[in-house]
Amino acid sequence: MAPRISYVDPATIKDEAMLKELDRCRREGTPRPESQAIRAHVPATFWSFANTWRDVFHTGVAEHNIKELCRIYVSRSVLCEFCGNQRSMKSAKAGLIEEDYKDLINFESSTRYDDRQKAALAYAECITWDLPADDRLWARLHAHFSEPEIVEIGYFVAITMGQQRWLRTLNIEHHQVLAGTDASMAPGFKTMDELTKSKAAPDYWAKSKSEPAKSVA
Repeated sequence: MAPRISYVDPATIKDEAMLKELDRCRREGTPRPESQAIRAHVPATFWSFANTWRDVFHTGVAEHNIKELCRIYVSRSVLCEFCGNQRSMKSAKAGLIEEDYKDLINFESSTRYDDRQKAALAYAECITWDLPADDRLWARLHAHFSEPEIVEIGYFVAITMGQQRWLRTLNIEHHQVLAGTDASMAPGFKTMDELTKSKAAPDYWAKSKSEPAKSVA
């Protein structure tokens, strides 16, 4: 299926800094080159996202693995396959494993996440599903995070939710721009052949509609 907006061909880009960033996406992922090749139609949009992703997701004041779990929680909620089939290489180096992604929609009842991770995921759930933000939610957040961390996690969830809701409308796919690397791809999605087989499997995650919890606390 063709993308709804064309990819900007990197061969046509003259800006060396933009080419360098696209090469970083090719080598490191999150984001992969395809989404940035869409944003490259408007250089200000390209750099706005690249800089925000660097400063808020890859670095910042809150633990990166917390933000990575929130990112995939959003993917599973809004069914953004492009984002949901990526994994942060930084998180993998910090100890996050594939099994840590599997219970995200049912995080409250899962034994895989600690109270701190569950508080952040409840925050992501509240923002993503427009749930009431009551005193219990805020008590959980303040028990585990500083105010700067709460600001950054909330901002990050809002940014990634908006981007993912947009990207899922575009029909973009991996291994279509600067192809040939498997950087940041989830297991089963490292090549186009693997991706095609994984998406055809009856238990492929995006075939199941997600539902929010009734309460965020």
